[in-house]
Amino acid sequence: MAIANLVELKEKFEIQTYQKPQNVDKHNHIPFSGSPKKHPTNKSKVILIADPFTPNTFYYEFNIQDIAFAEELASITNLEGESMSMARIWVKKQSVGVRCTPFIVDVIKSH
Repeated sequence: MAIANLVELKEKFEIQTYQKPQNVDKHNHIPFSGSPKKHPTNKSKVILIADPFTPNTFYYEFNIQDIAFAEELASITNLEGESMSMARIWVKKQSVGVRCTPFIVDVIKSH
């Protein structure tokens, strides 16, 4: 496909100016990136899926009150055309978070 045709397919390019996070000090906060989701049972928590299209991914769980700032990142798309929004959140140091790696329990086959 010619580059001219490729550019014509895109209706517009969305460009946002960078805004420096306010009230976020790199000495007191740590950034985490992923796809944010509501916690299924606790409204005071948020889940951040590190790489939502990878089968062996993990997620973080944070208290909303420990998040100082959130930045919208570019969305990611898989080969099937499904899109997920991504964000970078800044979490206060010394906050308690959970890192969870789900897996399927099964017998490990020996070779």
